[in-house]
Amino acid sequence: MFTTPSGQFSVIIPTLNEADQLGPTLDSVVTALGASVEIVVVDGGSTDGTRQVVGDRARFLGSSGGLGRQLNAGALSAHGEVLLFLHADTWLDRDAGAALQAALERGDVVGGCFKVSLRGPTSGRLIARRLANAINMRSRWLGTATGDQAIFAKRSAFDPIGGFPELDLFEDVLFYRQLRRHGKVVILEPPVRTSDRRWRRRGYLRTITTHLSLRFLFLLGVDPAWLARLYRRPRTRE
Repeated sequence: MFTTPSGQFSVIIPTLNEADQLGPTLDSVVTALGASVEIVVVDGGSTDGTRQVVGDRARFLGSSGGLGRQLNAGALSAHGEVLLFLHADTWLDRDAGAALQAALERGDVVGGCFKVSLRGPTSGRLIARRLANAINMRSRWLGTATGDQAIFAKRSAFDPIGGFPELDLFEDVLFYRQLRRHGKVVILEPPVRTSDRRWRRRGYLRTITTHLSLRFLFLLGVDPAWLARLYRRPRTRE
């Protein structure tokens, strides 16, 4: 098991009907961080076989829906001094543990994220590679990160920040903004590999345009809760 000068890692994975994605993600965590790593799966009310996939491979915790609430519930129940927040469809590289350990040995680092790459049927397309590159450049130049990038934080930084805003959209962006104000953050390699399913389902151009529009409205000060309702509003055509 990888440990840091601050203590053990805890990996927190929010889920909602992720039975088809979760198994390989859990495998990647164990490969990267060791069989005794603490994994907390925080479920928002799945009706598929998510709980059965978890089995005895992780601690299963029920929570009210919403990523911010789920992530905070997992952090509250976790015992590690370094918290890694991982989406259910995102895989850690086998060398992620070594990268985390090396970064956190620096006393001034309070957290950070990973570079990202896409995996799945469309991941070899030029637009998929350019999208991943754009996300990584945005993180480097603007100092921001999203949940797809496996955000991590020392407990000593997470608790004073107050955790994630309990919102349904941009909770990751707002948390990372506060984390940067608390101390030094780093962007690590090797990249995590997140599923292309979101972009594949809605279409790359449509999804990118939607996300850019939402982020622009967010920067203008529009309420993230209202944007979340807008984003999740049922559509007659997909």
